[in-house]
Amino acid sequence: MASAEQQLTEHFQRLSAGDQATLLAFAAFLASRGGPSPGVTVKPPEPVMIPEPEIIERPAGESVVGALKRLSKSYPMLNKTEMLSATSDLVATSIMQGSDPAGVIDELEAIFRTHYAQLVSANK
Repeated sequence: MASAEQQLTEHFQRLSAGDQATLLAFAAFLASRGGPSPGVTVKPPEPVMIPEPEIIERPAGESVVGALKRLSKSYPMLNKTEMLSATSDLVATSIMQGSDPAGVIDELEAIFRTHYAQLVSANK
């Protein structure tokens, strides 16, 4: 059976960059609560390098669902679950009200840009 440290490393490597940063922050929090064990030195976590998004150009006549797929590919480092509420509400509203797809796509792009900026800011 793998040691706890090996298990933690294996889990860590399977996480997205954003989730890795969250895990590091949580580990730092836990380590700071009780202080280090005798003989153990605790070094601060190194910042996680957040990759730049690879922006895919918006094709003419793109659908809202197509835009979500394109933006997910452009921003693979983002946790889509954290954005689910904002994006799903926007998509549902656009479908129910028949909103202009270009305007909805502009708003989706803004959501992705904002979440990316927050991720970068949190990892400084």
